[in-house]
Amino acid sequence: MNEEQAIFAGGCFWCVEAVFKGLLGVNAVESGYIGGHVVNPSYKQVCTGTTGHAEAIRVTFDPAQISYGDLLDVHLATHDPTQLNRQGNDVGTQYRSAIFPFDAAQETEAHAAIARAQLDQPSRIVTTVEPISPHSSPLIWYPAEDYHQDYWLREGQRNPYCLAVIPPKLAKLRKSFTERMKS
Repeated sequence: MNEEQAIFAGGCFWCVEAVFKGLLGVNAVESGYIGGHVVNPSYKQVCTGTTGHAEAIRVTFDPAQISYGDLLDVHLATHDPTQLNRQGNDVGTQYRSAIFPFDAAQETEAHAAIARAQLDQPSRIVTTVEPISPHSSPLIWYPAEDYHQDYWLREGQRNPYCLAVIPPKLAKLRKSFTERMKS
């Protein structure tokens, strides 16, 4: 099986992870940190907003079942890409809306997806495209601590924050991408 990866940030990684776990063709979703200047940051450090990292997810997917473009469309439709450095009550650069392409083709697709999504938005989309490149500041992926992985399935359904934020995202997913969801 041919697998590819994608990295997205769109607020709390617990919430973004819950959305992508339900998609056909998605083989793995890992929460983590990317885009900052501190080596191997902790959740506590990232939460201060001083490390430059975003809470993000790394999606491993089968492009024969779901395309990178489809993943981008899901990402942009299931969070508010018009909010700068925040999603709801989560405020700070660590909650920014961002796409981290692995190569030039993904970068091109990311810009095209933002342009498509902009047609449905009354406000300007502020999602950044932060390329992973040896020529830019190093955007290195750091997996989040174990207790953050699969959070919605393990703990989130007892967490009032998750119960307020995740079900509306899953409802958007079901409404717009039913054919892309696992049964």
